Amino acid sequence: MNKRNFLLLFFSIGLSATAQDFKPLFNGKDLRGWNTFLSKKGKNNDPDTVFSVSNGMLKITGKEFGYIVTEKTYDNFHLVVEFKWGVKKYPPRENAVRDNGICYYVVPTDRVWPRSVECQIQEGDCGDFWLIDSVTAVVDGVQWGPTNNTRVVKKKDAEKPSGEWNRVEVIAKDGKCTHIVNGVIVNEATNVNLRTGRILFQSEGAETWYRKIEIKQL
Repeated sequence: MNKRNFLLLFFSIGLSATAQDFKPLFNGKDLRGWNTFLSKKGKNNDPDTVFSVSNGMLKITGKEFGYIVTEKTYDNFHLVVEFKWGVKKYPPRENAVRDNGICYYVVPTDRVWPRSVECQIQEGDCGDFWLIDSVTAVVDGVQWGPTNNTRVVKKKDAEKPSGEWNRVEVIAKDGKCTHIVNGVIVNEATNVNLRTGRILFQSEGAETWYRKIEIKQL
């Protein structure tokens, strides 16, 4: 084997190994491994099908506030998500920008919203931190929280227009949390005082589609 072919093979194997480190959290077929919670109906009671699988994608209608949450808990991880907005919006946010969110390190209490760290998924605000229910973190040398809900605005805007697919990544390790939108680091925090918990995707009044939800444990 000549040097060029060896390098191509080595590079290919490296890419394959990297890809294999990520495992799907959502299998594209059903909601196995997840629980649902709706503010008015409780756990795993979804008669209006707020959460469903369609054409291999996770569909969240947003019709009622709540979330879909992993059964497992995670400590240090790299989460990769691809999402786009749908068309429909529902009260009380039918006239507001489309809103959703990825919460992680979610404590084992089902309510809207449980204590956690949120990577905001909202038109114009993708990548903001929300430190929910007295969570604290340090950003640029300044401690944020504890309050009921503390917002830390992203540093950069890398979001694509509504209707286009966006790639959002959350890297959380040893108290450092990084939010990446379409390959751009938009927010980072250290000394986050939550270090383990579940991962959830909100339903918050806007139709949202997810075609990829993958995780690599670090």
